[in-house]
Parts: sequence; C-alpha cells; structure tokens
Amino acid sequence: MNNKPVLLVIAHGSRDPRHAATVHALVRRVRAQRPDVRVETGFLDFNVPSVKGVLESLAVQGVRDVVALPLLLTRAFHAKADIPAVLADAPPQLRIHQAEVLGPSPLLLAALERRLYEAGLSPADKSSTGVVLASAGSTDPEAIAVIAEIAREWRHTGWCAVRPAFASAGSPAGFPRTEDAVRELRALGCSRVAVAPYVLAPGRLPDRIVRGAAEADVLADVLGPAPEVARVVLERYEAARAPMPAAVSA
Repeated sequence: MNNKPVLLVIAHGSRDPRHAATVHALVRRVRAQRPDVRVETGFLDFNVPSVKGVLESLAVQGVRDVVALPLLLTRAFHAKADIPAVLADAPPQLRIHQAEVLGPSPLLLAALERRLYEAGLSPADKSSTGVVLASAGSTDPEAIAVIAEIAREWRHTGWCAVRPAFASAGSPAGFPRTEDAVRELRALGCSRVAVAPYVLAPGRLPDRIVRGAAEADVLADVLGPAPEVARVVLERYEAARAPMPAAVSA
C-alpha cells in the first residue's frame, strides 16, 4: 500500500484556457518525476475541479493524508487567506498540511534563466544584458519584498542589471511597469534588454507583461512546466509531509 500523502496542487484558475493547460502540463511533469506520489489538481476559481470538490472526493475514497500545495510564487493574499479558508472547510477526516509557496528558490532562478536561453540568449550575453523581472504584482508587503530581493540576488549572478516590474495596475509606488523598466535599462546603457516573466502560466496579467515588453530585445516564456518548477513542487511536498505521522495499515 502507498502510504504517502496525496499531493494536491492548488492553482488559482483563470478564464483563459491557456492557464489550466499550463497547470496540467506542470502536474504531468511532477507525476513523471515522482510516479510513487498521487498528484491531484484543484482550482480556486474559474476552472474545475474545484479544491473543495477534490477534497471531498479524496475523503470519500478513504484518503486520510493530504499535502495542499499553493501553486503560487509568493506568499500573498491567496496563500494567506483564500487557501487556508478552503482547507478549513475540508472533510474532517482529512489530515491536511499546507505546503509553502514555491518562491523564492534557486531553482526558480534557474528556470528563469532556462526560459531566457530558450528565447535566444546565451550565458555569454549576461554581462551586456539587462533583465526585467516581470511579476504579476501584489499589494502584500511580504510579496513585494520577496520580488525585490530576487531581483537583487539575480543581479549578482552576472547580468548587466536586473529590475523588478509589476504588471498589475495596483502595483505599489517604486515598482515600475514592464515598459518603464525596459526603458530604464536602456537608459542605464545595457546593450540588450530582456524581459523574464516571473509567472507560472499565461493569462490576463502575463499578457500585460507581453505588451509591456514590446520595446525589449528578448521576451522569455512563462515558467510553466519547466523541470525546475516541478522539482520545487516536490521539494515543498517533501518538506510539508515530513512532520506528518506515518499511516498505519489496518
């Protein structure tokens, strides 16, 4: 009997069909890396199955242990409020541990570079290329600080410069839009400007990043099902399940 907790990947959901397709592609990669772990997907909104529906189905099937993993890059409102509220309403026979969000992680930086290289850059271009770290945006101070720190850390790996940018219209003061950050890097003297979307899947805000990158030389793809992202998912799963009691066979 497989006594490992079920991994429930919780995605936000979107009216854009590309979002769910990308989430499912990532989950398939996670399953391929760990065929011994049962992996399910639930959405908070717009898409099915819902998180609530998946949890109820697992309880009916006799599952007892679940690791609920927010498919989020920062600890903002969804990780702090929405997801805990949904999990609190789960069937009482389920033992649920909420895993940490995916970021920050060195593996995500590796995934960002993978996407830039796939878009046409090479390691030899780093010293002459300025990078816009374009995230969806948040009003949460913790999430904002994390994005700023990621940009500072990434800059020290050899890029000409790295500037954070937010796609959301509600971005805080001091964080430029993608197009503003592109122009700033041009003015700084970087020979080449690249935009690296720090988002997991396509959708409305990622499309805004794409429009903001119109004057950039290189636009990377979203992180999506990059193998590094799948590895982070599994790292978070293992960390969350470590304190869970071992299942006892009848």
